[in-house]
Parts: sequence; structure tokens; C-alpha cells
Amino acid sequence: MLRHVVLFTWTEGTTDEQLETLTTRLAELPGLIPEIKSFTFGSDARINEGNHDFGIVAEFADQESFVVYRDHPSHRAVIAECIAPIRDQRAALQFEVG
Repeated sequence: MLRHVVLFTWTEGTTDEQLETLTTRLAELPGLIPEIKSFTFGSDARINEGNHDFGIVAEFADQESFVVYRDHPSHRAVIAECIAPIRDQRAALQFEVG
């Protein structure tokens, strides 16, 4: 199993409407990309200062399944249309889960 974790900080001026559109579009991805085994996301709970604003955690059977997701047109569209316009910073990693 491969776990993918991505964290974002948003640009100043990001609106609630932009974030609502993003969450709607993200919620559609598991129905469009069967390789996704698990998919969760959400805004930071604001418990600690200095955290990123938003995170996504997804799981895949293997690296090949992750690559299908990474390159899938629906995923690429969410990045281009919803994330890129508001992204300030991004951090990501993928790791094997026992």
C-alpha cells in the first residue's frame, strides 16, 4: 500500500467560495479514479500556529496505481482549475504502508 500526503498553504485573499469548489471537486475524484483506495482531505483545525492550511491523504494499492491517479485528467484538472490559482506553498511525500 502506498500513502500519498500533500499539504498546502493558500495565497492571501483565497475565498471561501474557492475552497468550497475545491472540496466539491476533490470529493468527486474517488468516483472518477478507481485506483484510489482511500481519500481524505480537509482544512487545518488551527490548533497549532505555523501549520499548512489544507491537507490531502490518499492511499493506493501500489506505485503504479498512484501514477495513474497522479496523471489522471480529472486530477490534473482539479490542480489546474482549483489548486494552482490559490496555492502559495505545497509539500508532498509518498511512502509505503506496511
